[in-house]
Amino acid sequence: MKVLGIDLGSSSVKASLLDVETGRSAGRATSPNTEMAIASKQPGFAEQDPAMWYRHAVEAVRKVMGKTGIAADEVKAIGIAYQMHGLVCVDVQGNVLRPSIIWCDSRATSHGDRAMKAIGRTRCLEHLFNSPGNFTAAKLAWVKENEPDVFRRIHKIMLPGDWLAFALTDRICTTPQGLSEGIFWDYLEESPCDFLIEQFGFDSDLLADRVPTFAVQGELSDAAAAEFGLAAGTPVAYRAGDQPNNAMSLNVLNPGEVAATAGTSGVVYGVSDQKRFDPESRVNTFLHVNHTSSSPRLGVLLCINGTGSMNAWTRRLLGDVSYEEMNRLAGEVAIGSDGISVLPFGNGAERMLGNRTVGAQVAGLDLNRHTRAHLCRAVQEGIVFSFNHGMQIMRDIGVDPYTIRAGYANMFMSDVFCETLAGVTGTTIELYDTDGALGAARGAGFGAGIFRSLEEAFASLERRRVVEPDGRDFLESYRRWGHLLNRSLG
Repeated sequence: MKVLGIDLGSSSVKASLLDVETGRSAGRATSPNTEMAIASKQPGFAEQDPAMWYRHAVEAVRKVMGKTGIAADEVKAIGIAYQMHGLVCVDVQGNVLRPSIIWCDSRATSHGDRAMKAIGRTRCLEHLFNSPGNFTAAKLAWVKENEPDVFRRIHKIMLPGDWLAFALTDRICTTPQGLSEGIFWDYLEESPCDFLIEQFGFDSDLLADRVPTFAVQGELSDAAAAEFGLAAGTPVAYRAGDQPNNAMSLNVLNPGEVAATAGTSGVVYGVSDQKRFDPESRVNTFLHVNHTSSSPRLGVLLCINGTGSMNAWTRRLLGDVSYEEMNRLAGEVAIGSDGISVLPFGNGAERMLGNRTVGAQVAGLDLNRHTRAHLCRAVQEGIVFSFNHGMQIMRDIGVDPYTIRAGYANMFMSDVFCETLAGVTGTTIELYDTDGALGAARGAGFGAGIFRSLEEAFASLERRRVVEPDGRDFLESYRRWGHLLNRSLG
């Protein structure tokens, strides 16, 4: 018996099969092999065609089914993870009316800012826990103002994962968690936020019907089954945005547990049972996958744009040496990088810094003493320090981690990175062999009743490595980094 996870990103679509009996991966595939196109007709615009998502989802699933030789009727449930905050608009026949405005599109910021001012900052944050900012609700407001002909024809709006589930099952629905990531959710009322919908001038009927995150949300249609090479009637039993799903894939479900990623950008996602928010909106709060009104589980999300991108820039600067070689070089240098401090904020405005653009900076460089090894370590330390800076904000709103869990990938493959993160934050780092698509597969298994509990779903999750704080002192180098940041912020 197998369960299938589909992870719809903005770069590619991944498909993973999980063997229910062993709890281990039965196969993985990705489509395309390069990256999916993002259209940007104007500065700040970012759009994708949902038909492209579907095409690559079909390709990824067919590829993994073909590689493994698993029969269609062996797959008993499907789970979906997806890029957050996007907007898909469909008409009454279910036809997509315009390309999806995706997560990294910034056109709607002014619409969110105007709504927050009109509603009142205090009321907005107390009910929404976030500024409407540039999230899905504000993107819909942009369509209403700039494309009125399209807006008039909208029957329902969906997030990218909602749309993919609709394409699989012919059923339009969403989750409370999805509404929260679109900034449609009233945390105090535990329902869609009427006053925000009214402020934007939307009809509440534009929102899809709600279903639980873990539940049978539809069944694979005959047409979709033929295209994917799966059995008609297979239940879609889980969906979640990529960051909540990444946390779930690492079994991060309870207060005090934290998941992290360090790819192109860096994300720290912590779980809290406290209905609190950052008054400066430097981090965002969403409903976590296992939230209920009686047992609150809120996901607090910190995103840092310039993490892996800073490491990748350094790699190119050094002549495209391998990341393995950079990690080895970093390990040759003592804590503090012999006085070099690096701010890794060279990938645009940083939300945790109040949407200010600080830029990437290298300070303390001595041309007579420092080598590329010093730079390699300083970059990794600077990225870790940016994580810790953001985590201080998270602690203020009730996320006080004792462990950080991550997939064994990207910068978490570096000893220096892991040891510095453990030392500075005072937490244990646990590294696992998993990914978002496998997490979606486990979620589907629980949603379809194949696993009796989430504990059973994660009983076989393989922990690859544990890094404990070892008593070494990182405080002086972190303080030096903090002084540089403060000077840069003015």
